[in-house]
Amino acid sequence: MIVNGQNVAYIRVSSTDQETARQLAGMTFDRVFEEKASGSSADRPQLQECMSYLRQGDVLHVHSIDRLARNLLDLQRIIEKLLAKGVGIRFHKEGLTFTGDDNPFQKLQLQIIGAVAEFERAIIRERQREGILAAKKRGKHLGRPRRLTIDQIREIRQRKDSAAALAREYEVSRQTIYDARRGVGAYAGIAEGRLDIR
Repeated sequence: MIVNGQNVAYIRVSSTDQETARQLAGMTFDRVFEEKASGSSADRPQLQECMSYLRQGDVLHVHSIDRLARNLLDLQRIIEKLLAKGVGIRFHKEGLTFTGDDNPFQKLQLQIIGAVAEFERAIIRERQREGILAAKKRGKHLGRPRRLTIDQIREIRQRKDSAAALAREYEVSRQTIYDARRGVGAYAGIAEGRLDIR
């Protein structure tokens, strides 16, 4: 492939006992970013530095797709961000190259990645909904737990201190004090004479 800028490599292994040497072995690059971190999140220091370093005309070389991203949503976002900057990307193991050119095959590949990423998101959302429904059926309280006990709520409602003073005393936010006094948010349904726990 023709390169007007730099050839940059991103190499990642998921643990400190794995070696990076086998990835892109025997190739020479203008700059190499190496990382020993899980691929479950795109928020990796060396990846972020690499993304910031790349300029228009550069090509990012990655050994394989799973070295860059562990899910298709992150992969799609990274590829789109790079192409928007005018940066090409090449996955050597899969033999895939994206340059942002008006190439029908590249467009098809990106559309397939996007469609599968959307399918993956839909499955995740459906599993989350099923999990929430199952938890509710078991009577499990969802959301952040209350930080105040029922006795503390009674005390707070009887006292005339400012919300700021009470927040400092009970080591909670002022919003928590407001919610406890009004019986909203995590404290919804907890009122004088009706201290039911959801």
